[in-house]
Amino acid sequence: MSKPNKILITGHDGYIGSVMTPHLQGAGYDVTGLDTGYFSECTLVPGGGTMKVIKKDLRDLTAKDLEGFDAVVHLAALSNDPIGNLNDSWTEDINFHASVKLAELARSAGVQRFLFSSSCIMYGAANTEVVTEESPLDPKTEYARSKVKAEASITKLTAPGFSPVFLRNGTIYGVSPRMRFDTVFNDLLGMAATTGKVMVYSDGKPWRPVIHVQDVARMFEAALAAPVEKIHNQAFNAGANALNHQIIELANIAVKTVPGCKLEVVAKSGADQRTYKADFGKFAKTFPDFKFKWNAVTGAQELYEAFKRVGLKHEDFVDKKFTRLKWLRYLLDSKKLDGALRWTAN
Repeated sequence: MSKPNKILITGHDGYIGSVMTPHLQGAGYDVTGLDTGYFSECTLVPGGGTMKVIKKDLRDLTAKDLEGFDAVVHLAALSNDPIGNLNDSWTEDINFHASVKLAELARSAGVQRFLFSSSCIMYGAANTEVVTEESPLDPKTEYARSKVKAEASITKLTAPGFSPVFLRNGTIYGVSPRMRFDTVFNDLLGMAATTGKVMVYSDGKPWRPVIHVQDVARMFEAALAAPVEKIHNQAFNAGANALNHQIIELANIAVKTVPGCKLEVVAKSGADQRTYKADFGKFAKTFPDFKFKWNAVTGAQELYEAFKRVGLKHEDFVDKKFTRLKWLRYLLDSKKLDGALRWTAN
């Protein structure tokens, strides 16, 4: 199976996609984006790339849409856990059923590689000290369950000439054109930069394997370029062992990055106590030459410098555009989306 050239990226206009698309273009790939456009207005900084675009709901794809591509990078998903609680059927339809259908159509259309953007959140509140790709999956949310079910179904589609691979991303942060402040490290830095303090509502002990969005793009590039026999039908925790941090560590990095910032730890019932510390040895062994460009300290500095450049204010930080659940609720309340999460005629 040869190295792919023509790539379809689903969710190219999202938080990860608007970084990954120009990265892969810069690496020489012929990239087409596919996106329904939920978050196209949620822009913080310029960018996202210029490319051929298919504007279509993931649920409405046909085999013809997939013809001629060597690989699919499947990023599109309802990607924030609380979204799954808004209406479970949306997460089931888009993250699970539509993802499996996409893989089926890709296989039928002769697409050779299928890269699935998955998540370490599937391990749940891990009972083991460190989770590997062989650890039991214990999803606690509809989003996590949708990823587990999609992986399980797509792996069964493996066939000669069709090779899926599953990249289980850590908690992603970093500057993106389609910015999000509902991921932990982006939230801490945004809070620090716009309020002068960082609030931690738990004891700060939960672990998160954080990874910069640019390094995620580079990991997917590495998977695209790898000999297929090295990665065929396998799952990889996407990150590095040195990038596992407790929440309190991340909060302290944010405080040290923003001059004059102070830390407040406030016990709050119902605070997110999910903890997962991942082992990334399999990726490191499979891709021994891969070097991560970002760590939490340099990534925090990048975020802070970007916030200064755009003059980020607190009202921007809490704006609905940068929290996926708030933005979808706005689109629903304003009747731009209907009860099936599809665009209305208006």
